[in-house]
Order: sequence, then C-alpha cells, then structure tokens
Amino acid sequence: MESNRFEGKVALVTGTTSGIGQATAVRLAAEGAIVAFNHLPELSSDETMQLIKDVGGQGFPIAADVGYPDQVMRMIELTAEKGGRLDYIVSNAGINPKLRWDETTLDIYDRLMDVNLKGTWVLCSEGAKQMIKEGHPGSIVTISSISAHVGAVDQTVYCATKAGVLMLTKALALVLGEHGIRINSILPGSIYTGMSRSHPGTAARKFAEQKSPLGRMGSSEEIASAVSFLLSEDASYITSAELLIDGGMVANAEFNPDEFEDI
Repeated sequence: MESNRFEGKVALVTGTTSGIGQATAVRLAAEGAIVAFNHLPELSSDETMQLIKDVGGQGFPIAADVGYPDQVMRMIELTAEKGGRLDYIVSNAGINPKLRWDETTLDIYDRLMDVNLKGTWVLCSEGAKQMIKEGHPGSIVTISSISAHVGAVDQTVYCATKAGVLMLTKALALVLGEHGIRINSILPGSIYTGMSRSHPGTAARKFAEQKSPLGRMGSSEEIASAVSFLLSEDASYITSAELLIDGGMVANAEFNPDEFEDI
C-alpha cells in the first residue's frame, strides 16, 4: 500500500457504513486522499470516521440517500466545497432485497432502480461534470456484481440494475475519455460484507468453499484494493473495463447462483 498515492486528492465514496464502501473509504484515506464518505441519514458515520482516523487519514461524512437525485447532487457539491475539489468517485451504494419476481412490487422495483441504477447515473454524470468544471482529469469506479452476468431467482430486478450499472460504465467511458476521466466497473462475487453478515459465516462460506477455485469468500478489503488500483495512475490506460473479482466462481461450470441467495 502506498501511503501517499492519493495525496492532495479528494474522493467521494457512497455506501460506507460497512462492507465494501467502508473498506474502500478507509483504504483511500490510508493512501492519502481526503475522503467524503456517504451514509444514509438514519445510519451513523461514527465507525467509519474512527477507522479513517485510525489509519491517520482525513475525511468527512455526508448523509444522503442516493435514491434521490437532489441529494446526490448536493453530496457532490458538499464534497467539492469541503474538500476543495473532486478527483475520484466510487459508486458503491446499493440495495438487494432478495425477492422473487412474483414478490417484487412496483414500489420495490422503483426503489431498486432509483438506488442502484439511477443513483449511479446521477452520481457519475454529475460528478464528471464537476471534474470537468474544475478542469482536471479524474477517475470513477462503479460497483456492479457478478449478477450482471448470472441470473438468480430471488434477484430478478437486482440483476437488471447491476447489468445496467456495467453497461452505463462502458457507455460513459466513451464520452468521458476526451475530458481525461476514466471510468471502470468492479464485479464482486461472494464477498464478506454487511449484506452477508446476517449469515453467521456458514452458508455463504460453505458455498464459496465449494464453488470458488480459491476455496473461500472474498473480503471487502480485497475489493478496496482493486478500487485503489483502478483509481490510481497505475491504471492510467484502463477505462471501460469490467474487473470480475469472484475467486473464479463464475468460471466454474457447476456454479449456480440459485443454490445460495446471498451473492
């Protein structure tokens, strides 16, 4: 880990109360970035703030629900105001209620689309406008999922939103490159996050041990490491990429996401 890799830079990370978002916020802060870390208004930012302090980093919380465009735009404004600029965006916030198609109401459909897809669109497009306004290059990472490529009976709409995030990323790369802005997507597999902690390390762990060639679940820190790479100058010629981080799970011909619901 390079402790000063992002010195003088400002990053905005969404969905940082736990899991991938929290690990990413801490990782970027440890590498020198000032991190604006987003959380839902009803959730506390104290744990993430303390973790950032523990690594000697700097950051500030922004309460916002990414499902509401006005809150996302205000979040971008606050990041630029408090941080002085905006260099990096990590669009991580998302929801996955785990419902079959015939249990998914229109209200639930709308909420999934608003948070997972529309929220990503507004954050990336408005964030890119801010970078262009400031007149410097930038880098964006979206968090999609292996569910962009494999279906699951209890994640019908979730799969659609994550496929949307992936293709949105690729399409934006075509137009943002001329402004010096790179945008890439990470597709996590079975990762130990806040979403999987409701399972006491049994079903999720056993599923990963059986289906992943590496024989284990991934960690939020491993995703954060990949985010750091894609944001950094080490990835200066990488844009529109999709990075599958699943321990080789999808390559397994015996992999069936319907065998375990928490991916």
